[in-house]
Amino acid sequence: MASAAPVQGIQEETMCPICLEYLTDPVTMDCGHNFCQGCISTYCDKWEGYGPLECPVCRDRIQKGNLRPNWQLGNIVGKIRQLELNPSKENLCETHQEKLNLFCEEDREAVCVACWRSPQHRSHRVLLMEDTAQKYKDQIQLHLQSLMKESDEIPAVKLREEKRLLELLAKTEAERQKIVSVFTQLHQFLEDQERLPLAQLEKLDKGIRKSQDENATRVSKEIPRLSELIGEMEETCRQPASKFLQDLRSTLSRCEKGKFQQPAEKSLELEKRLGELSPNNIALTETLKKFKDALPSEQEKRRRESLGSHRWVNVTLTGSSRTHHVGGLEKCEMGIHRGGSTRQSGAI
Repeated sequence: MASAAPVQGIQEETMCPICLEYLTDPVTMDCGHNFCQGCISTYCDKWEGYGPLECPVCRDRIQKGNLRPNWQLGNIVGKIRQLELNPSKENLCETHQEKLNLFCEEDREAVCVACWRSPQHRSHRVLLMEDTAQKYKDQIQLHLQSLMKESDEIPAVKLREEKRLLELLAKTEAERQKIVSVFTQLHQFLEDQERLPLAQLEKLDKGIRKSQDENATRVSKEIPRLSELIGEMEETCRQPASKFLQDLRSTLSRCEKGKFQQPAEKSLELEKRLGELSPNNIALTETLKKFKDALPSEQEKRRRESLGSHRWVNVTLTGSSRTHHVGGLEKCEMGIHRGGSTRQSGAI
């Protein structure tokens, strides 16, 4: 059973949601809620430095400059004050029309003496209204203090969280720079390793082309020479025996000297040099495969370690070099190392 006095509803409508007192110089926000001009101004001054302002009641966005004076509401508040409403005349039990001066703690509602004696409340704990009000006021006051403390701490909490997020952004940028630096070094390292075998292949290519030109020149000269010598020998063979045998020694000497001189088999030497480069390509292919297999597994291992220890682990992947002489070309093997950067070994 609760009191339902119309005047009480009017009084609540004329109360400021911030100070919980009658509105003083009431102003209306864009959302329609009303506040004391001084209360809402203080509220705006306190919170405008921490982001967009919000209505204390509905949390809609508000602007400090849009405080519209509500003269009509101010007049109503003034008239209510002038009436000096007496709650004791209106605060009557609807059932028994007696004064509600008791409070039932089980049902948490105001009751009159007749209600207290009724079967509905007879077994309940009933106290005087004033004593109960003070008790609950003390409880609410404790909650109010706690809420005010939390409200005062909100700006500091917001600043702390923003500081943490800014630190995280800085760390993220630092990690990005590390990754870019590592891969820049890796790209440079691979370009250096690529330069030597390409230079050797270029040198071999020039040698092959030179031999090709020399062979073509030599053959182009030998063909007409041999044709001329063959013609001379055929003419000599057709001569009478006496004349043929007369210059036999010179003829035989010319035949021996006129034979086609086989060029030095440079192609075999060039093919041997090319064969010396092939094992290095195989070694580089195997090294690349090992690197591609090792990198994801190492990253996954570090990720599991990080999750297991519940802490951040900085992982830096660097390429190190080990050189092995294979047929005159140095083979580079790339590895994965933990921690900071490592120096490359071996001549390039």
